[in-house]
Amino acid sequence: MGGFFGAVSHRDVVLDVFFGTDYHSHLGTRSAGMTTWSSEKGWVREIHSIASTPFRTRFEKDLPDFSGSIGIGCISDSDPQPLLVRSHLGLYAITTVGQINNAEQLVDTYFSDHGHQFMAMGSGRVNSTELVAALINEGESLCDGIRHAQQVIDGSMSILLMTGRGEIIAARDRWGRLPVLLGKDADGFCVSFESFAYQKLGYQTAYELGPAEILRITADGWEVLAPAGGDMKICAFLWTYYGYPNSNYEGVNVEIMRMKNGEIMARDEEARGSLPDVDYVAGVPDSGVPHAIGYANRCDKPFARPFVKYTPTWPRSFMPANQSIRDQVAKMKQIPVPELIEGKKLLFVDDSIVRGTQLQSTVEFLYESGAAEVHMRSACPPIMYACKYLNFSRNNSDMDLLARRVVRELEGEEGEKHLHEYADSSTERGRCLLHTICEKLGFDSLGYQSLDGLLEAIGIDRDKVCTYCWTGKE
Repeated sequence: MGGFFGAVSHRDVVLDVFFGTDYHSHLGTRSAGMTTWSSEKGWVREIHSIASTPFRTRFEKDLPDFSGSIGIGCISDSDPQPLLVRSHLGLYAITTVGQINNAEQLVDTYFSDHGHQFMAMGSGRVNSTELVAALINEGESLCDGIRHAQQVIDGSMSILLMTGRGEIIAARDRWGRLPVLLGKDADGFCVSFESFAYQKLGYQTAYELGPAEILRITADGWEVLAPAGGDMKICAFLWTYYGYPNSNYEGVNVEIMRMKNGEIMARDEEARGSLPDVDYVAGVPDSGVPHAIGYANRCDKPFARPFVKYTPTWPRSFMPANQSIRDQVAKMKQIPVPELIEGKKLLFVDDSIVRGTQLQSTVEFLYESGAAEVHMRSACPPIMYACKYLNFSRNNSDMDLLARRVVRELEGEEGEKHLHEYADSSTERGRCLLHTICEKLGFDSLGYQSLDGLLEAIGIDRDKVCTYCWTGKE
């Protein structure tokens, strides 16, 4: 996925952009960049890989080179950015977050004549941000160009750009799948995905952009260049997994939602009479922990941490590009507390079950450490479709998903016609899915949060929440 941060002020904002961007590091693991502009130095830009070194470490040595009262930064899980672009619209820096599913079609449609060319990535494909900039340059103004890009892109695209005229233009993606917020302090404004990122820097929330809304922001204020659309499909995974606990989206705090989600899971299991008798309820670190706290509080079982993660050297288990290395890193990070495992019946809550590879090694690790029983709960429904909007995981195919693989194993292609039944644990097919995954991964029991329960925990109009990865419905 990724995230961006920008600031424009009557004072120097280099440190604000540095720390604000760093606070989005949980959203991406591949590359990052910063760009500033000042009358003394002009444009200064740096882009680094963060695949093995955190943003803060990579960019700290560059700070003396940056200068200015305006700047933007990004964490990217896709292409190197921000880019500097010169066109009839002027010189500007641009960074984007999203996914373009029709990139080749757009290149063929709009840029097939001999007057256009793109720098190709190693794979031969076009840098997504460069393509977005080319689409913007089709317009008569930056705003017109952004609206054009939003309309023709199949997928999702949020945009942040800055000019040398002391202005930042921010655009939330067409369906509002990701948040974009405006912060304000005494000297100016900032733009951010995560609200906590600017609150720690002394800004207060001033505005939250609506779907497809475009703002022009200067040190003195902001104006709406294009109003928000009426329809929103914000990603539910922001609350269940990706979002940082301190952040708020559409007025709903992430940590509070997760605790409420766990409580609803336990409440519904109580109603069905399916709560297992366990010694401890625990969360799979880190984002599973608040879901587990809510679950434990509701069913009146002790919350404990039977294992902890060792994170000083590998803060994110998905950082290595190689799957086998990621799995090994995840295993090395799991440090047991034997007194809380040996002979104990444990129930774990994870934020989600995607591929299931790391979860299987976790269960094996717990049994090797002496657990008597291991019960697993997922804080969201079975994931049946790979995300085509935000690329929240590295899955290239639906068959990379554990639930879809099991359905294929059970019924072949016929199972594809009954995915809604497999996702519902009250149906025969749903119970069969649970039983098969339990056998495959070694759980004593398995439960998924229902879609209704998840949407209840989020608490906003369910028609405004994207649930594509569970339902396949746009």
